[in-house]
Amino acid sequence: MHTSRSRSALLGAVLAFAIVLAACSSGSSSSNSSAEPGTKASGHTIAVPADQPTIQGAVDAAQPGDLILVSPGVYNESVNVTTAGLTLRGTDRNTVILDGEFKLENGVRVLGANNVTVQNMTARNFTNNAFFWTGVHGYHGSYLTSYRTGNYGIYAFDSVDGQFDHSYASGSPDAGFYIGECFPCNAAIVDSVSEFNGLGYSGTNAGGNLVIARSEFRFNRAGIVPNSGSYELCYPERETTIVGNLVHDNSQPDTPAIDVAKLAMGNGIITPGGHNNLILRNQVWNHERVGIALVPFPEDGPKDVVPTGDALKTPCSEARNLPLPAKDSLPSSLLWDAIGNRVEGNTVSASGIADLAFGTLTGSDDPLGNCFTGNTFTTSAPSAIETTMACSNPSGAWENNLDLVSLIASARPDSGDYKVQPVPPAQPNMADAVTAPGQPAVNFPEKVDINSIPLPAKP
Repeated sequence: MHTSRSRSALLGAVLAFAIVLAACSSGSSSSNSSAEPGTKASGHTIAVPADQPTIQGAVDAAQPGDLILVSPGVYNESVNVTTAGLTLRGTDRNTVILDGEFKLENGVRVLGANNVTVQNMTARNFTNNAFFWTGVHGYHGSYLTSYRTGNYGIYAFDSVDGQFDHSYASGSPDAGFYIGECFPCNAAIVDSVSEFNGLGYSGTNAGGNLVIARSEFRFNRAGIVPNSGSYELCYPERETTIVGNLVHDNSQPDTPAIDVAKLAMGNGIITPGGHNNLILRNQVWNHERVGIALVPFPEDGPKDVVPTGDALKTPCSEARNLPLPAKDSLPSSLLWDAIGNRVEGNTVSASGIADLAFGTLTGSDDPLGNCFTGNTFTTSAPSAIETTMACSNPSGAWENNLDLVSLIASARPDSGDYKVQPVPPAQPNMADAVTAPGQPAVNFPEKVDINSIPLPAKP
């Protein structure tokens, strides 16, 4: 979860500088901001360390569509990619390791280079992020392992048309996986595992054909937490589908955690200020507070007001250029309510406060278009939630008895040290990593048939 809107301006400056450097370098392509040169694999392979001694050297020497194939070893480097259409792949996921030694900021950072794929490798011990795409059209992170990073693990920002799959992220204070500031995102996280993070997944102001499916979120402070806020662009968070996931034991007190992760601790799936999300057929259990909760997000010092009506349909590419209201016309705080979310077909159990919950901070009895149906659960707040907040023909009065004020005010454990989080076991390798041709990130995300994804059984 980002904490400063100035991040966008900073990233833009970094990107502009990177493009100038790439254009001036005889070893780099000057077409790094275009998707077209990188839409097909070139058939050219650059081996590390056989052809280039470092991964960065291979990236700098590559042309759009090339495959960079990295042999086993520990590489103490940060890699910046500014050439479109590259495939960066390790020959063995568990022994091709980028190690920041807690000195370097990022493992692999893709800056405005469209259609870049990163596959089958590990990044660890970086002070910021492990794998990071920003400002791109087309991205693919597959068979990646991230652990012990000081901010995020596997991360896409201001980027569209992408997918993370068969990946593992742990030991990040903010989130193991993050997709943010995009609408429509046209993105997916599938068949992945996130554990021992502040948040298993965070997605500020992301949505629109965004799917989180068939993955496991466990032993984080909180599990899946998409949220709204004007401190980043493209608000609100909306139209995310969370389907067929295992979400359990997200009450871990000793993980690293930023303040929001501390606040969210003990919850499985929550949507602070989210709009029109679908939460379908997830298996959720063993949480200190709530299994699935629709809750508001209170924001201090907002940059804008909550958009409504047709403004909610405005794509991020247009919304980002709209003028902001005068600062003196804005309230000192803003409440992003959860609106229009549907919770259906989930099995939720062993929650300390309630398996299913909806809460407000206004005292209103308006459910704001949120509804619950067809779930298997024992407790809820309000009680009889599938009657009073039914998706069809709701009936009866309900009471807002989820005490959010007390929950927000309650003390939570301090952040653990990300540098000492557990080392993960060996993770599955990509098949044919050595022999498969380059695979530029085009035609992503792959189509996810939401209706075919069943409720998963407990392992």
